[in-house]
Amino acid sequence: MIRNIWAVGRNYAEHAKELGNAVPSKESGAPMIFLKAGSCATLSTKEFHLPKGTEELHHEVELGLQFDANLKISKACLAIDLTDRAKQNVLKAAGHPWTLAKSFKEACPLSDFFPVKDMNELSNLQLKFTVNGEVRQNGSTKDMIFGIPQLLEYVLTNFPVEPGDLLITGTPSGVGPLHRGDQVTGEIVGKVTHSWAVK
Repeated sequence: MIRNIWAVGRNYAEHAKELGNAVPSKESGAPMIFLKAGSCATLSTKEFHLPKGTEELHHEVELGLQFDANLKISKACLAIDLTDRAKQNVLKAAGHPWTLAKSFKEACPLSDFFPVKDMNELSNLQLKFTVNGEVRQNGSTKDMIFGIPQLLEYVLTNFPVEPGDLLITGTPSGVGPLHRGDQVTGEIVGKVTHSWAVK
């Protein structure tokens, strides 16, 4: 059961820049964390549905890490952090939390999980996302501002993490809109590939 999805914002410099946001400083030791409801996760489905009334819904491909009974990471997946960008821009301008733009039904499609035997294997994984055969995102976890050990330490120190919770670690540049009828594929090269129909 996924109760909470602890999500990292602006963890890739080029993604922060493409949205006109300030790039976080690694020296600060404080990544930007926001929360998505665990109930918005869908595991290994063949499709996901865009919420009604959405003007601009964006894809953000990410590495997802699941906490086990000992709050260690023993398995991972590919996660799509779906974002209502139009709503997020309004919320940001008003200084409000992003919940309305990030935590709607089916807002976090997941692939199957794969085992993690050595945390070092997660430090240089290639993330890809294609829409109708066109590569939109193509980045590597080595380009994270805050690496996985730092993220785990920060989240476990500051939040009430529960077994089964998910940590999604940020998205590389190339995010963009999705439309009903799109066929999309996310891939962590050498680990997992998953495709969805957008409804």
